[in-house]
Amino acid sequence: MNYSVKKLEKSQIEVGFELSVEEFEEYIQKALLHLKEHVKIDGFRKGNVPKEMVEKEVGQENLLMEAGDLAVKKSYAKFVTENKLEPIGEPEVQIVKIAKGNPLLFKVKVSVLPDIELPNYKKIASQVKSSNILVDQKEIEEALRYLQKSRAKFSQEDRPAEAKDFVEIEYQNKDINGGKEIKDKFILGEGGFLKDFEDNIIGMKAGQEKEFISKFPENTPNKNLAGKDSNFKVKMISVQKMELPEINDEFAKALGVFDGLVSLKENLKEGITMEKNEEERQRKRGEMVSKITEKVKFDLPEKMVEYEQARLFEDLKNQIAKNFKMPFEDYLSSIKKTEEEIKASFTLEAEKRIKNFLVLRQIGKVENIEVSEKELEEEMNKVLKKYSMPTGRQAKDQLEKIDINELKDYNKGAIFNEKVFQFLENASQIN
Repeated sequence: MNYSVKKLEKSQIEVGFELSVEEFEEYIQKALLHLKEHVKIDGFRKGNVPKEMVEKEVGQENLLMEAGDLAVKKSYAKFVTENKLEPIGEPEVQIVKIAKGNPLLFKVKVSVLPDIELPNYKKIASQVKSSNILVDQKEIEEALRYLQKSRAKFSQEDRPAEAKDFVEIEYQNKDINGGKEIKDKFILGEGGFLKDFEDNIIGMKAGQEKEFISKFPENTPNKNLAGKDSNFKVKMISVQKMELPEINDEFAKALGVFDGLVSLKENLKEGITMEKNEEERQRKRGEMVSKITEKVKFDLPEKMVEYEQARLFEDLKNQIAKNFKMPFEDYLSSIKKTEEEIKASFTLEAEKRIKNFLVLRQIGKVENIEVSEKELEEEMNKVLKKYSMPTGRQAKDQLEKIDINELKDYNKGAIFNEKVFQFLENASQIN
């Protein structure tokens, strides 16, 4: 087998294959043996039909197609193995010449992982500094108020809604959810909705309906609605008085694990500090990989970018369904965009993620970072345990829908990335 390799843009290669007459004849004979098992001719048992009769029965064109298919698959697989390639997706195959008694000529175009020449990533990582973590009293007070609201008592009221009431409403707006009814609950006057919208429903009683104009803020995510006056139809479902417990030692003790308010505040400070440390760790890691990738230039595999765009698109669809309770087609209609335009908008983010992934992968490869079977098994057990709790019927239903191999690949990738980042963090401390 002879072949020639031509590099193309976007991390693709085109390989031209040539199999000699003798090599291709071997595949023709293999194809005959394979077809022989499926051809039925009166007077012969299945599998015992003579080759000459098999060839006549299936026709030379079908025989050549079968032989060509076998030759392409075997030759391509051998080429990939011998050259230690890492192809992405299925190859595009073009048969150039196929005829009995002649060499077989065909081309294969496929995306491959690019060659990456890394910069001094240890030095770059060492130049990324951590920020000091501080927790001020205001943050602790906000956490306290959140706990206070979570322990509030509610009572139905047959009176006009007032600020600080917990209200349940039903509303319609032609610019939202295709004009379909939406239900919502929030504390009136605390910015859970548009301010002038909340101002308009103050004074409404349960069962009362009202129609009014409200303006969307300028920072509305949907740019088509930013600053726009829009008509709302609202029905008040219920008005509840919210009674908040007093924040004192008794409140802290009622939570079950604190001696008093002081120990509760200390615990909240520790929790906020942990959250901020984790946020800072992720920020620092993001800056590390970003600064390393800035120094690297290589063609991104188009297939990988397309896969990532598709994944980001599916994530958006799931978020719209979960957060807005609306069909995705209605969402597209409301923002006046097509699926293709949305996918295209993810191009830069997809390219960034793929580049980061490939750079981290290359660092791990250079540093011989691997994920052991034991590490993967332990992580898989942790994940699967979450879906196997006695009371988790919904979790068990989700488990049945999970592709275990995909979950395994995901966790292996997550462990690998974590080990690479830990290596960079340790290297930055040494340097």
